[in-house]
Amino acid sequence: MRTSRTMITWIWARLSWWSPGWASAGSGTDCCAGRQAAAAAALWGPEVAAAAAAVAAGRGTSRRRITATRCSRPSRFCSTWWNVSGRSTRSSRYFDGNLEKLFAECHVINPSKKSRTRQMNTRSSAQDMPCQICYLNYPNSYFTGLECGHKFCMQCWSEYLTTKIMEEGMGQTISCPAHGCDILVDDNTVMRLITDSKVKLKYQHLITNSFVECNRLLKWCPAPDCHHVVKVQYPDAKPVRCKCGRQFCFNCGENWHDPVKCKWLKKWIKKCDDDSETSNWIAANTKECPKCHVTIEKDGGCNHMVCRNQNCKAEFCWVCLGPWEPHGSAWYNCNRYNEDDAKAARDAQERSRAALQRYLFYCNRYMNHMQSLRFEHKLYAQVKQKMEEMQQHNMSWIEVQFLKKAVDVLCQCRATLMYTYVFAFYLKKNNQSIIFENNQADLENATEVLSGYLERDISQDSLQDIKQKVQDKYRYCESRRRVLLQHVHEGYEKDLWEYIED
Repeated sequence: MRTSRTMITWIWARLSWWSPGWASAGSGTDCCAGRQAAAAAALWGPEVAAAAAAVAAGRGTSRRRITATRCSRPSRFCSTWWNVSGRSTRSSRYFDGNLEKLFAECHVINPSKKSRTRQMNTRSSAQDMPCQICYLNYPNSYFTGLECGHKFCMQCWSEYLTTKIMEEGMGQTISCPAHGCDILVDDNTVMRLITDSKVKLKYQHLITNSFVECNRLLKWCPAPDCHHVVKVQYPDAKPVRCKCGRQFCFNCGENWHDPVKCKWLKKWIKKCDDDSETSNWIAANTKECPKCHVTIEKDGGCNHMVCRNQNCKAEFCWVCLGPWEPHGSAWYNCNRYNEDDAKAARDAQERSRAALQRYLFYCNRYMNHMQSLRFEHKLYAQVKQKMEEMQQHNMSWIEVQFLKKAVDVLCQCRATLMYTYVFAFYLKKNNQSIIFENNQADLENATEVLSGYLERDISQDSLQDIKQKVQDKYRYCESRRRVLLQHVHEGYEKDLWEYIED
């Protein structure tokens, strides 16, 4: 079988879809050559696989020779490691020479060993044979199958693949429809057997999404209706910007959230989204009837409680939750208030109330800055109008650019302050946390002053005065934001921060 170098190069590039962790040979990292060698052998035969491996290894080409390393993203052909220039001592530790086991774990047929099941009963193409799915008779030419030898009619294949793709959302994990057969259907077979263009497009989207999700260097842009993918040189929690303009954290996909780490932001978002805080409020402000366990809120000063449940009507003491009869005339003071069980109940309620108040303190400030950030994104339109007005007062275009710069700084400070409250919520008190809170308060005060300057009406008399104040204040905000972030990152590097496990 003769194969051109262009074809070989295309084959090896094509295998990057099946090897999501594969990096270019020039990078020298994250290369799983065995996975690609197995895929090439399964799809195009051992000769093409050897040629593709030779091209990838740099034999007779300008590409650098590939040395196998462990793949960081286990996938379809990640069950072993391979050295394209000969088995090395390192690769021997991962591959024991059992090819049958290798191909079985990869769910492909060993191309060097002809399958016995592949040879089906030889019949004339004119002689009909039953399909093992629909049991209808078709000519032998109407059947197709994989290397495993299982053949089915074209119609059943098309419906099977359509169901797997459109209803189950499966892409590269579609297996042979035969019962108990786990041999995977390759891309070419899927595209050949499907006739509906919508199904083909969905399949291409699925395998593309699978490739992006498995590749640690790629990430979908989280912006609505954006179909761009962002690629980085190395994966890390860092800000990246899509072509659509959306900036987000490459590690977690959320808006860039410096100075808080992804771990704590994820916990915070979950805490804000679920009903745990509602439960905390109920625990802090209500009690259950000791008889029927209906939740009751105390709306008066008297400790004599009567359950409003029509099937209960129990009378009990709000303080100790005991029956009311032993209390006698103690309508407002429980004479059992200092007992151990009553004290434990009170302490538990106080702890729950304190935890709720602490959460609400940080949550309210977090939400306030988030709301202010939304408003100040709208400030760009107002600033544009002000810039036009200032140009009418004999100021050049360059001279009025300070307003846009001020809004940029204001939005950056709002976002930073918003996430500092998430960081502070999980932060234990120590000397460094006091310094952090002082930096936070200083930046917050300066940000509010800058916001006030930008919302003022500009007149001819106050033009120069406002310009000087805005420039001074946004520079100060920039400086204080930089100091705050540097202090937090210094704490990360020196392990100065201690956290509250919520």
